[in-house]
Amino acid sequence: MHEPSFPLLPEIFDPVAWWARTDGERTAIIDAVRETRITYRALHEDADRWHVLLAQRGVRSGDRVAILAQNRYEFLPLFFACIRSGAIIVPLNWRLTSGELARVLSHAQPALLFGELAFRALAHDASVVAGDALWGWVDLDDDVPTLLHHARGQQAPASPPRSHEDTTMLLYTSGSTGEPKGVMLPHRQLLWNAVATTTGWALGPDDIAPASTPFFHTGGWHVFTTPLLYRGGTVVLSGAFEPNAFLDALARYSMTIAFGVPTQFDMLQQAASWGRALPALRTFISGGAPCPQRTKRAVQAAGYRLRDAYGLTECGPNCFATNDRTARERDGTVGWPIPFLEMRVADEHDCVVTAGVVGELQLRGPQLFAGYFRDSARTAEVLTADGWLRTGDLAHVDPDGAYRICGRRKDMFISGGENVFPGEVEAALLDCPQVDAVSVVGVPDEKWGEVGCAVVVSSALAHAAAEPLATALLTEARSRLASYKVPRHFVFVEQLPRLGSGKVDRRAVLDLARAQLSLAAPIR
Repeated sequence: MHEPSFPLLPEIFDPVAWWARTDGERTAIIDAVRETRITYRALHEDADRWHVLLAQRGVRSGDRVAILAQNRYEFLPLFFACIRSGAIIVPLNWRLTSGELARVLSHAQPALLFGELAFRALAHDASVVAGDALWGWVDLDDDVPTLLHHARGQQAPASPPRSHEDTTMLLYTSGSTGEPKGVMLPHRQLLWNAVATTTGWALGPDDIAPASTPFFHTGGWHVFTTPLLYRGGTVVLSGAFEPNAFLDALARYSMTIAFGVPTQFDMLQQAASWGRALPALRTFISGGAPCPQRTKRAVQAAGYRLRDAYGLTECGPNCFATNDRTARERDGTVGWPIPFLEMRVADEHDCVVTAGVVGELQLRGPQLFAGYFRDSARTAEVLTADGWLRTGDLAHVDPDGAYRICGRRKDMFISGGENVFPGEVEAALLDCPQVDAVSVVGVPDEKWGEVGCAVVVSSALAHAAAEPLATALLTEARSRLASYKVPRHFVFVEQLPRLGSGKVDRRAVLDLARAQLSLAAPIR
Protein backbone atom coordinates (compact mmCIF):
# COMPACT_ATOMS: atom_id res chain seq x y z
CA MET A 1 0.00 0.00 0.00
CA HIS A 2 1.36 3.41 -0.94
CA GLU A 3 2.22 5.51 2.10
CA PRO A 4 1.59 9.26 1.65
CA SER A 5 4.56 11.51 2.29
CA PHE A 6 4.30 14.98 3.75
CA PRO A 7 6.94 17.67 3.82
CA LEU A 8 8.10 18.50 7.31
CA LEU A 9 7.08 22.16 6.97
CA PRO A 10 4.54 22.48 4.13
CA GLU A 11 4.02 26.25 4.22
CA ILE A 12 5.25 29.43 5.84
CA PHE A 13 3.33 29.88 9.08
CA ASP A 14 1.93 33.38 9.58
CA PRO A 15 0.93 33.48 13.26
CA VAL A 16 -0.82 36.84 13.05
CA ALA A 17 -3.06 35.67 10.21
CA TRP A 18 -3.79 32.44 12.09
CA TRP A 19 -4.73 34.14 15.36
CA ALA A 20 -6.74 36.78 13.49
CA ARG A 21 -8.81 34.00 11.93
CA THR A 22 -9.25 31.85 15.04
CA ASP A 23 -9.38 34.38 17.90
CA GLY A 24 -9.16 37.81 16.34
CA GLU A 25 -10.17 39.83 19.39
CA ARG A 26 -7.20 38.65 21.43
CA THR A 27 -4.85 41.51 22.33
CA ALA A 28 -1.63 41.19 20.35
CA ILE A 29 0.06 44.53 21.13
CA ILE A 30 -0.32 47.09 23.89
CA ASP A 31 1.11 50.41 22.79
CA ALA A 32 1.79 52.03 26.16
CA VAL A 33 2.99 55.26 24.55
CA ARG A 34 -0.22 55.81 22.58
CA GLU A 35 -2.31 54.02 25.23
CA THR A 36 -3.92 51.72 22.70
CA ARG A 37 -4.53 47.98 22.43
CA ILE A 38 -4.22 46.27 19.06
CA THR A 39 -5.99 42.97 18.49
CA TYR A 40 -4.66 40.19 16.32
CA ARG A 41 -7.33 41.02 13.75
CA ALA A 42 -6.26 44.68 13.65
CA LEU A 43 -2.57 43.72 13.43
CA HIS A 44 -3.39 41.34 10.57
CA GLU A 45 -5.30 44.06 8.69
CA ASP A 46 -2.50 46.57 9.29
CA ALA A 47 0.04 44.05 7.97
CA ASP A 48 -2.05 43.70 4.81
CA ARG A 49 -2.05 47.49 4.34
CA TRP A 50 1.72 47.55 4.77
CA HIS A 51 1.92 44.71 2.22
CA VAL A 52 0.01 46.90 -0.25
CA LEU A 53 2.30 49.84 0.56
CA LEU A 54 5.42 47.75 -0.10
CA ALA A 55 4.02 46.54 -3.42
CA GLN A 56 3.15 50.09 -4.47
CA ARG A 57 6.72 51.17 -3.70
CA GLY A 58 8.09 48.39 -5.90
CA VAL A 59 9.42 46.07 -3.19
CA ARG A 60 9.96 42.54 -4.49
CA SER A 61 10.72 39.19 -2.91
CA GLY A 62 14.27 39.17 -1.52
CA ASP A 63 14.51 42.97 -1.28
CA ARG A 64 15.73 44.45 1.99
CA VAL A 65 13.43 46.89 3.79
CA ALA A 66 15.24 48.88 6.48
CA ILE A 67 13.69 50.72 9.42
CA LEU A 68 15.41 53.31 11.59
CA ALA A 69 13.22 53.93 14.62
CA GLN A 70 12.84 53.28 18.32
CA ASN A 71 10.48 50.50 19.39
CA ARG A 72 7.12 51.56 17.99
CA TYR A 73 4.06 49.76 16.71
CA GLU A 74 4.88 50.17 13.00
CA PHE A 75 7.70 47.63 13.37
CA LEU A 76 5.22 44.79 13.82
CA PRO A 77 2.87 45.19 10.83
CA LEU A 78 5.89 46.03 8.65
CA PHE A 79 7.62 42.82 9.75
CA PHE A 80 4.61 40.65 8.92
CA ALA A 81 4.13 42.53 5.65
CA CYS A 82 7.71 41.62 4.78
CA ILE A 83 6.97 37.98 5.56
CA ARG A 84 3.95 38.10 3.23
CA SER A 85 5.81 39.88 0.42
CA GLY A 86 8.99 37.80 0.68
CA ALA A 87 11.01 40.89 1.64
CA ILE A 88 13.63 41.01 4.41
CA ILE A 89 13.26 43.46 7.30
CA VAL A 90 16.48 45.18 8.42
CA PRO A 91 16.14 46.96 11.79
CA LEU A 92 18.84 49.62 12.05
CA ASN A 93 20.75 50.69 15.13
CA TRP A 94 19.92 54.35 15.76
CA ARG A 95 22.78 54.57 18.28
CA LEU A 96 25.39 54.27 15.52
CA THR A 97 27.37 57.18 14.17
CA SER A 98 26.67 58.25 10.59
CA GLY A 99 29.88 56.50 9.45
CA GLU A 100 28.93 53.23 11.15
CA LEU A 101 25.39 53.42 9.78
CA ALA A 102 26.73 54.13 6.29
CA ARG A 103 28.69 50.88 6.34
CA VAL A 104 25.60 48.91 7.33
CA LEU A 105 23.38 50.54 4.71
CA SER A 106 25.98 50.11 1.98
CA HIS A 107 26.21 46.44 2.89
CA ALA A 108 22.47 45.77 3.15
CA GLN A 109 21.46 47.94 0.15
CA PRO A 110 17.81 48.33 1.18
CA ALA A 111 15.14 49.07 -1.40
CA LEU A 112 13.36 51.31 1.12
CA LEU A 113 14.31 52.96 4.39
CA PHE A 114 11.47 53.75 6.79
CA GLY A 115 12.48 56.08 9.58
CA GLU A 116 11.45 58.43 12.32
CA LEU A 117 11.79 62.12 11.62
CA ALA A 118 14.20 62.33 14.59
CA PHE A 119 16.69 60.12 12.72
CA ARG A 120 16.39 61.64 9.24
CA ALA A 121 19.51 63.77 9.74
CA LEU A 122 21.47 60.68 10.83
CA ALA A 123 20.30 58.80 7.72
CA HIS A 124 21.13 61.77 5.50
CA ASP A 125 24.64 62.06 6.96
CA ALA A 126 25.11 58.31 6.46
CA SER A 127 24.12 58.66 2.80
CA VAL A 128 26.67 61.46 2.37
CA VAL A 129 29.41 59.31 3.93
CA ALA A 130 28.47 56.39 1.68
CA GLY A 131 28.17 58.57 -1.40
CA ASP A 132 24.78 57.03 -2.10
CA ALA A 133 21.16 58.10 -2.35
CA LEU A 134 18.96 58.22 0.74
CA TRP A 135 17.85 54.64 0.10
CA GLY A 136 14.23 55.54 -0.64
CA TRP A 137 13.53 57.31 2.69
CA VAL A 138 9.89 57.04 3.81
CA ASP A 139 9.06 59.03 6.93
CA LEU A 140 7.07 57.08 9.52
CA ASP A 141 5.53 60.24 10.89
CA ASP A 142 4.95 62.39 7.79
CA ASP A 143 4.58 59.90 4.91
CA VAL A 144 3.34 56.57 6.21
CA PRO A 145 -0.08 57.63 7.62
CA THR A 146 -1.10 58.98 4.20
CA LEU A 147 0.30 55.99 2.34
CA LEU A 148 -1.52 53.55 4.62
CA HIS A 149 -4.74 55.54 4.23
CA HIS A 150 -4.55 55.13 0.45
CA ALA A 151 -3.84 51.41 0.91
CA ARG A 152 -6.97 50.91 3.02
CA GLY A 153 -9.50 48.68 1.30
CA GLN A 154 -7.11 47.52 -1.42
CA GLN A 155 -6.49 43.82 -1.87
CA ALA A 156 -3.06 42.73 -0.66
CA PRO A 157 -1.00 41.01 -3.36
CA ALA A 158 -0.66 37.24 -3.31
CA SER A 159 2.42 36.07 -1.45
CA PRO A 160 5.19 34.76 -3.72
CA PRO A 161 6.55 31.23 -3.33
CA ARG A 162 8.77 31.13 -0.26
CA SER A 163 11.06 28.56 1.32
CA HIS A 164 11.62 28.00 5.02
CA GLU A 165 15.28 28.75 4.31
CA ASP A 166 14.51 32.18 2.84
CA THR A 167 15.77 35.02 5.00
CA THR A 168 13.03 37.03 6.69
CA MET A 169 15.13 39.21 9.03
CA LEU A 170 18.64 40.66 8.78
CA LEU A 171 20.16 41.76 12.09
CA TYR A 172 23.52 43.52 12.23
CA THR A 173 25.57 42.57 15.27
CA SER A 174 27.84 44.86 17.22
CA GLY A 175 31.55 44.43 16.71
CA SER A 176 34.77 46.28 17.21
CA THR A 177 36.25 45.61 13.76
CA GLY A 178 34.12 48.24 12.02
CA GLU A 179 32.99 45.70 9.43
CA PRO A 180 29.23 45.08 9.30
CA LYS A 181 28.10 41.53 9.99
CA GLY A 182 24.51 40.84 8.94
CA VAL A 183 22.97 37.75 10.53
CA MET A 184 20.41 36.13 8.21
CA LEU A 185 17.45 34.67 10.10
CA PRO A 186 15.24 32.47 7.91
CA HIS A 187 11.58 31.52 8.49
CA ARG A 188 12.76 28.17 9.81
CA GLN A 189 14.81 29.79 12.57
CA LEU A 190 11.98 32.04 13.77
CA LEU A 191 9.52 29.16 13.91
CA TRP A 192 11.77 26.76 15.81
CA ASN A 193 12.94 29.47 18.20
CA ALA A 194 9.32 30.32 18.96
CA VAL A 195 8.36 26.69 19.60
CA ALA A 196 11.46 25.99 21.69
CA THR A 197 11.20 29.21 23.71
CA THR A 198 7.53 28.88 24.54
CA THR A 199 8.12 25.25 25.51
CA GLY A 200 11.32 25.79 27.52
CA TRP A 201 10.07 28.90 29.30
CA ALA A 202 6.47 27.64 29.65
CA LEU A 203 4.97 30.61 27.82
CA GLY A 204 1.34 30.56 26.72
CA PRO A 205 -1.40 32.72 25.22
CA ASP A 206 -2.08 34.40 28.57
CA ASP A 207 1.47 35.69 28.94
CA ILE A 208 2.21 39.41 28.63
CA ALA A 209 5.77 40.68 28.23
CA PRO A 210 7.52 43.94 27.32
CA ALA A 211 9.78 44.48 24.34
CA SER A 212 12.35 45.97 26.69
CA THR A 213 15.40 46.03 24.42
CA PRO A 214 15.65 47.76 21.02
CA PHE A 215 14.31 46.07 17.90
CA PHE A 216 17.72 46.39 16.25
CA HIS A 217 18.79 43.78 18.83
CA THR A 218 17.86 40.10 18.77
CA GLY A 219 16.50 40.43 22.31
CA GLY A 220 13.94 43.00 21.21
CA TRP A 221 12.45 40.56 18.70
CA HIS A 222 12.97 37.15 20.17
CA VAL A 223 12.82 37.71 23.95
CA PHE A 224 9.87 37.49 23.83
CA THR A 225 8.11 39.34 20.98
CA THR A 226 8.09 36.75 18.20
CA PRO A 227 7.59 33.70 20.48
CA LEU A 228 4.57 35.34 22.14
CA LEU A 229 3.02 36.41 18.83
CA TYR A 230 3.42 32.85 17.55
CA ARG A 231 1.71 31.62 20.74
CA GLY A 232 -1.08 34.18 20.84
CA GLY A 233 0.30 36.18 23.76
CA THR A 234 0.62 39.93 24.24
CA VAL A 235 3.61 42.23 23.73
CA VAL A 236 3.86 45.66 25.39
CA LEU A 237 5.68 48.53 23.65
CA SER A 238 6.73 51.24 26.10
CA GLY A 239 9.09 53.36 24.00
CA ALA A 240 12.55 54.21 25.31
CA PHE A 241 13.53 52.45 28.54
CA GLU A 242 12.91 54.60 31.61
CA PRO A 243 13.02 52.82 35.00
CA ASN A 244 9.94 54.30 36.70
CA ALA A 245 7.80 54.05 33.55
CA PHE A 246 8.98 50.46 33.02
CA LEU A 247 7.99 49.39 36.54
CA ASP A 248 4.68 51.23 36.23
CA ALA A 249 3.96 49.43 32.95
CA LEU A 250 4.78 46.03 34.48
CA ALA A 251 2.14 46.68 37.13
CA ARG A 252 -0.44 48.46 34.97
CA TYR A 253 -0.56 45.78 32.29
CA SER A 254 -0.10 42.79 34.64
CA MET A 255 2.97 41.58 32.77
CA THR A 256 3.92 38.00 33.57
CA ILE A 257 7.55 37.78 32.44
CA ALA A 258 10.12 40.46 31.61
CA PHE A 259 13.58 40.43 30.08
CA GLY A 260 16.32 42.94 30.78
CA VAL A 261 20.07 43.37 30.50
CA PRO A 262 22.11 43.82 33.72
CA THR A 263 22.50 47.56 33.14
CA GLN A 264 18.70 47.93 33.10
CA PHE A 265 18.37 46.08 36.41
CA ASP A 266 20.95 48.42 37.93
CA MET A 267 18.94 51.39 36.65
CA LEU A 268 15.69 49.95 38.02
CA GLN A 269 17.16 49.92 41.53
CA GLN A 270 17.36 53.72 41.40
CA ALA A 271 13.65 54.06 40.56
CA ALA A 272 11.33 55.49 43.19
CA SER A 273 8.94 52.54 42.74
CA TRP A 274 11.61 49.84 42.98
CA GLY A 275 10.34 47.03 45.18
CA ARG A 276 6.67 47.68 44.45
CA ALA A 277 4.40 44.65 44.35
CA LEU A 278 4.16 42.99 40.94
CA PRO A 279 1.85 40.04 41.68
CA ALA A 280 1.44 38.98 38.04
CA LEU A 281 5.19 38.86 37.32
CA ARG A 282 6.53 35.30 37.59
CA THR A 283 10.17 36.21 37.01
CA PHE A 284 12.68 38.59 35.50
CA ILE A 285 15.07 37.20 32.91
CA SER A 286 18.62 38.62 32.68
CA GLY A 287 20.66 38.24 29.51
CA GLY A 288 22.85 40.03 27.00
CA ALA A 289 25.83 39.99 29.41
CA PRO A 290 26.78 38.23 32.67
CA CYS A 291 24.65 39.50 35.55
CA PRO A 292 26.81 40.57 38.54
CA GLN A 293 26.13 38.94 41.91
CA ARG A 294 25.45 42.32 43.46
CA THR A 295 22.72 43.01 40.89
CA LYS A 296 21.13 39.60 41.42
CA ARG A 297 21.06 40.04 45.19
CA ALA A 298 19.45 43.47 44.85
CA VAL A 299 16.71 42.11 42.59
CA GLN A 300 16.00 39.22 44.93
CA ALA A 301 16.11 41.47 48.02
CA ALA A 302 13.38 43.59 46.43
CA GLY A 303 11.14 40.53 46.35
CA TYR A 304 11.50 39.54 42.69
CA ARG A 305 12.67 36.31 41.06
CA LEU A 306 15.51 36.42 38.56
CA ARG A 307 16.89 33.83 36.14
CA ASP A 308 20.04 33.96 34.03
CA ALA A 309 19.71 33.42 30.29
CA TYR A 310 22.13 32.98 27.41
CA GLY A 311 21.81 33.39 23.67
CA LEU A 312 23.28 35.01 20.61
CA THR A 313 21.93 36.47 17.40
CA GLU A 314 23.22 33.55 15.34
CA CYS A 315 21.23 30.99 17.34
CA GLY A 316 18.07 31.21 19.35
CA PRO A 317 18.65 33.62 21.01
CA ASN A 318 17.06 31.59 23.81
CA CYS A 319 19.43 28.66 24.16
CA PHE A 320 18.80 27.38 27.69
CA ALA A 321 15.89 26.85 30.06
CA THR A 322 15.99 26.84 33.83
CA ASN A 323 13.61 27.27 36.75
CA ASP A 324 13.36 29.37 39.89
CA ARG A 325 14.71 26.65 42.20
CA THR A 326 17.80 26.05 40.06
CA ALA A 327 18.37 29.80 39.66
CA ARG A 328 18.19 30.21 43.44
CA GLU A 329 20.16 27.16 44.57
CA ARG A 330 22.78 26.96 41.81
CA ASP A 331 23.69 30.50 41.03
CA GLY A 332 25.65 30.94 37.81
CA THR A 333 24.05 28.17 35.80
CA VAL A 334 22.01 29.06 32.73
CA GLY A 335 20.28 25.68 32.86
CA TRP A 336 19.75 22.97 30.30
CA PRO A 337 19.58 23.09 26.48
CA ILE A 338 16.27 24.32 25.16
CA PRO A 339 14.25 21.83 23.04
CA PHE A 340 15.66 20.82 19.62
CA LEU A 341 19.07 22.40 20.26
CA GLU A 342 22.17 20.20 20.47
CA MET A 343 25.11 21.41 22.54
CA ARG A 344 28.67 20.42 23.21
CA VAL A 345 31.79 21.89 24.80
CA ALA A 346 34.86 21.50 22.59
CA ASP A 347 38.55 22.29 22.54
CA GLU A 348 40.40 24.31 19.90
CA HIS A 349 40.32 21.28 17.57
CA ASP A 350 36.50 20.94 17.87
CA CYS A 351 36.91 17.77 19.97
CA VAL A 352 34.46 17.32 22.86
CA VAL A 353 35.98 17.80 26.33
CA THR A 354 34.94 15.97 29.49
CA ALA A 355 32.34 17.31 31.93
CA GLY A 356 33.68 20.09 34.13
CA VAL A 357 36.41 21.10 31.68
CA VAL A 358 36.14 24.58 30.19
CA GLY A 359 35.91 24.74 26.42
CA GLU A 360 34.07 26.50 23.64
CA LEU A 361 30.29 26.18 23.60
CA GLN A 362 29.10 24.87 20.23
CA LEU A 363 25.48 24.63 19.07
CA ARG A 364 23.58 22.79 16.37
CA GLY A 365 19.89 22.65 15.55
CA PRO A 366 17.01 24.25 13.62
CA GLN A 367 17.42 27.53 15.56
CA LEU A 368 20.69 28.29 13.76
CA PHE A 369 21.00 31.27 11.42
CA ALA A 370 21.37 30.89 7.65
CA GLY A 371 24.80 32.54 7.56
CA TYR A 372 26.20 36.05 7.30
CA PHE A 373 24.78 38.17 4.50
CA ARG A 374 27.16 38.40 1.54
CA ASP A 375 29.99 36.95 3.64
CA SER A 376 30.58 33.27 2.99
CA ALA A 377 34.10 33.46 4.40
CA ARG A 378 33.00 34.57 7.85
CA THR A 379 30.14 32.08 7.76
CA ALA A 380 32.63 29.28 7.12
CA GLU A 381 34.77 30.48 10.02
CA VAL A 382 32.00 30.02 12.60
CA LEU A 383 30.53 26.74 11.31
CA THR A 384 32.23 23.37 11.50
CA ALA A 385 32.06 20.98 8.55
CA ASP A 386 29.26 19.05 10.27
CA GLY A 387 27.16 22.10 11.08
CA TRP A 388 28.13 23.12 14.62
CA LEU A 389 28.17 26.84 15.41
CA ARG A 390 31.33 28.01 17.15
CA THR A 391 29.91 30.56 19.58
CA GLY A 392 33.27 31.87 20.81
CA ASP A 393 31.90 31.59 24.36
CA LEU A 394 33.57 29.43 26.99
CA ALA A 395 31.46 27.08 29.09
CA HIS A 396 31.55 23.94 31.15
CA VAL A 397 28.92 21.34 32.00
CA ASP A 398 27.88 20.23 35.48
CA PRO A 399 27.47 16.49 36.12
CA ASP A 400 23.70 16.72 35.63
CA GLY A 401 24.02 18.43 32.24
CA ALA A 402 23.44 22.04 33.35
CA TYR A 403 25.70 24.60 31.69
CA ARG A 404 27.74 27.51 33.03
CA ILE A 405 29.09 30.29 30.82
CA CYS A 406 32.66 31.34 31.65
CA GLY A 407 33.30 34.20 29.23
CA ARG A 408 34.54 34.80 25.70
CA ARG A 409 37.33 32.67 24.26
CA LYS A 410 38.99 35.70 22.65
CA ASP A 411 38.91 37.56 26.00
CA MET A 412 40.78 34.82 27.87
CA PHE A 413 44.47 35.47 28.49
CA ILE A 414 47.30 33.30 29.82
CA SER A 415 49.32 34.47 32.82
CA GLY A 416 52.29 32.37 33.83
CA GLY A 417 50.84 29.40 31.92
CA GLU A 418 47.41 29.65 33.61
CA ASN A 419 44.17 30.50 31.81
CA VAL A 420 42.48 33.61 33.19
CA PHE A 421 38.83 34.26 32.37
CA PRO A 422 38.06 38.00 32.70
CA GLY A 423 34.41 37.34 33.56
CA GLU A 424 35.40 35.53 36.75
CA VAL A 425 37.71 38.36 37.81
CA GLU A 426 35.12 41.00 36.96
CA ALA A 427 32.48 39.19 39.04
CA ALA A 428 34.81 39.20 42.06
CA LEU A 429 35.61 42.91 41.69
CA LEU A 430 31.97 43.86 41.18
CA ASP A 431 31.30 42.45 44.64
CA CYS A 432 33.47 45.25 46.03
CA PRO A 433 31.31 48.22 47.09
CA GLN A 434 33.80 50.70 45.57
CA VAL A 435 33.33 49.28 42.05
CA ASP A 436 30.45 50.52 39.91
CA ALA A 437 31.60 48.85 36.68
CA VAL A 438 34.73 47.04 35.55
CA SER A 439 36.30 45.39 32.53
CA VAL A 440 39.40 43.20 32.82
CA VAL A 441 41.81 42.73 29.92
CA GLY A 442 45.14 40.99 29.54
CA VAL A 443 48.19 43.21 28.95
CA PRO A 444 51.81 42.24 28.19
CA ASP A 445 54.16 41.49 31.08
CA GLU A 446 57.86 40.61 30.86
CA LYS A 447 57.76 38.00 33.63
CA TRP A 448 54.32 36.38 33.26
CA GLY A 449 53.62 36.89 29.55
CA GLU A 450 50.33 38.60 30.33
CA VAL A 451 48.71 39.96 33.47
CA GLY A 452 45.30 41.41 34.19
CA CYS A 453 44.44 45.08 34.01
CA ALA A 454 41.18 46.13 35.63
CA VAL A 455 39.62 49.22 34.06
CA VAL A 456 37.30 50.48 36.78
CA VAL A 457 34.43 52.95 37.10
CA SER A 458 34.14 54.02 40.73
CA SER A 459 32.11 56.76 42.39
CA ALA A 460 34.45 56.32 45.39
CA LEU A 461 37.04 58.33 43.48
CA ALA A 462 35.15 61.44 44.51
CA HIS A 463 36.26 60.76 48.10
CA ALA A 464 39.58 58.94 47.68
CA ALA A 465 42.71 59.15 45.60
CA ALA A 466 43.30 56.59 42.87
CA GLU A 467 46.35 54.89 44.41
CA PRO A 468 44.80 54.10 47.84
CA LEU A 469 41.64 52.92 46.08
CA ALA A 470 43.66 50.64 43.81
CA THR A 471 45.47 49.21 46.85
CA ALA A 472 42.13 48.53 48.56
CA LEU A 473 40.81 46.76 45.48
CA LEU A 474 44.01 44.73 45.20
CA THR A 475 43.54 43.56 48.79
CA GLU A 476 39.91 42.61 48.04
CA ALA A 477 40.93 40.76 44.87
CA ARG A 478 43.62 38.76 46.71
CA SER A 479 41.03 37.60 49.25
CA ARG A 480 38.70 36.36 46.51
CA LEU A 481 40.93 35.06 43.71
CA ALA A 482 43.94 32.82 43.09
CA SER A 483 47.11 34.88 42.80
CA TYR A 484 47.48 34.45 39.02
CA LYS A 485 43.97 35.85 38.51
CA VAL A 486 44.54 39.02 40.55
CA PRO A 487 44.93 42.11 38.33
CA ARG A 488 48.37 43.70 38.46
CA HIS A 489 47.13 47.04 37.16
CA PHE A 490 44.14 49.25 38.00
CA VAL A 491 43.05 52.05 35.68
CA PHE A 492 40.17 54.36 36.63
CA VAL A 493 37.81 55.89 34.06
CA GLU A 494 34.56 57.84 34.17
CA GLN A 495 32.76 55.30 31.99
CA LEU A 496 33.53 52.14 30.03
CA PRO A 497 33.48 52.36 26.24
CA ARG A 498 30.52 50.44 24.83
CA LEU A 499 29.31 49.06 21.52
CA GLY A 500 25.97 49.96 19.94
CA SER A 501 24.34 46.99 21.71
CA GLY A 502 25.36 48.38 25.09
CA LYS A 503 28.03 45.69 25.66
CA VAL A 504 31.49 46.75 26.76
CA ASP A 505 33.82 47.35 23.81
CA ARG A 506 36.77 45.28 24.99
CA ARG A 507 39.02 46.31 22.13
CA ALA A 508 38.54 49.96 23.12
CA VAL A 509 39.10 49.02 26.78
CA LEU A 510 42.38 47.33 25.84
CA ASP A 511 43.51 50.37 23.84
CA LEU A 512 42.61 52.61 26.76
CA ALA A 513 44.45 50.38 29.23
CA ARG A 514 47.60 50.25 27.13
CA ALA A 515 47.60 54.03 26.73
CA GLN A 516 47.22 54.55 30.48
CA LEU A 517 49.78 51.90 31.44
CA SER A 518 52.51 53.60 29.48
CA LEU A 519 52.50 56.03 32.42
CA ALA A 520 51.85 53.57 35.23
CA ALA A 521 53.66 50.73 36.96
CA PRO A 522 51.97 47.58 38.23
CA ILE A 523 50.86 47.44 41.85
CA ARG A 524 52.92 44.94 43.83
